Amino acid sequence: MSEIVIGIFVGGAGKRMGGIAKGLLKAPASSETLLARLLRVCTESVPEAALYLVGQSPLYASFGLRQLADDPRDVGPIGGLRSLLLRAQADGGERALALACDLPFIDEAMLQLLSAPLKAAARVPVAEGRFQPLAATYAPSPTLAAVERALAAERRALMQVLDELGTDIERIEVDANRAQILRDWDTPDDIAR
Repeated sequence: MSEIVIGIFVGGAGKRMGGIAKGLLKAPASSETLLARLLRVCTESVPEAALYLVGQSPLYASFGLRQLADDPRDVGPIGGLRSLLLRAQADGGERALALACDLPFIDEAMLQLLSAPLKAAARVPVAEGRFQPLAATYAPSPTLAAVERALAAERRALMQVLDELGTDIERIEVDANRAQILRDWDTPDDIAR
């Protein structure tokens, strides 16, 4: 049993990247892939965590981690979050850290801050005025209830889950100097920057 479960979201189709599996892109100034770097930083920062890949793809089989299928399928990341929360409950985890696989700059300090024990239903960074729901920590039970309410209302965006959690969110304000650590790679232009 691990108090914290980390789910790295690898399930996207990468349409904006031309169908490329983003986790297999090379990390900046490194020979590692984005996923390999993220796994290393997670292991170093939160060694007690149980690690899972959220989304299923044979492209990631060589990493040797259990892959969680989105539940339900074909609803976007909310299905992955639901699957991660169910896994955390099954593992007896007190919190689930959801991370996009394409976070090339996230660092140990942010991961340690995110993985600390929760005092609210979620701990979500806010960078450049925007919530970062795929670099956030969730308490399984209240967040799963919020996911279920959002799905029942046919609202599938992760921001809908945060709306359902309302004021039960601990915001981490990330100043402009540190906002880079939460930037992800959605398009080729993001890589070029």
